[in-house]
Amino acid sequence: MNLAANAPYWLIGILFTLLLLATLEDGWRLRISNILPLGVAAAAIIAILVVGLSASIWQNALLFAVTLLVGSLAFGARLLGGGDVKLLAACMIWFDLRSGWQLVVAIAIAGGLLAIVILAARQFTRGLRDSRWIVLRPKGGIPYGIAIGFGTAFMVAAQR
Repeated sequence: MNLAANAPYWLIGILFTLLLLATLEDGWRLRISNILPLGVAAAAIIAILVVGLSASIWQNALLFAVTLLVGSLAFGARLLGGGDVKLLAACMIWFDLRSGWQLVVAIAIAGGLLAIVILAARQFTRGLRDSRWIVLRPKGGIPYGIAIGFGTAFMVAAQR
């Protein structure tokens, strides 16, 4: 069930707001509060109730479970943060198998562009070692929640 294509606009507005908050928080602190992925998942459940339960909902559940499993392995290998894994899994609930792989591609492209922008920005802010934005510090991480937020927003907009 493609919730991104079928959910009412007010619910898409809530999703976009939660994604924006997660993006800002991850860029600022390299952390995503648990309440934000929980909100994304709750909005998906509300969308299921509003749109109507379909026999294809297993696809959304499968994407969520596989993403959580693979993401947990990536977290264990220190490739992704815990908040990133939770946000990505919650975003996957919004998509079916046909559009889920497209979401992964959109997020990967956004992540590559994000890394290029951050690495370039760090070159221009070398003297600002005490930057409030952790991401601009020389050894700061890459806030992948930003890529997840932008990739998901792009895919939801493309489905409409």
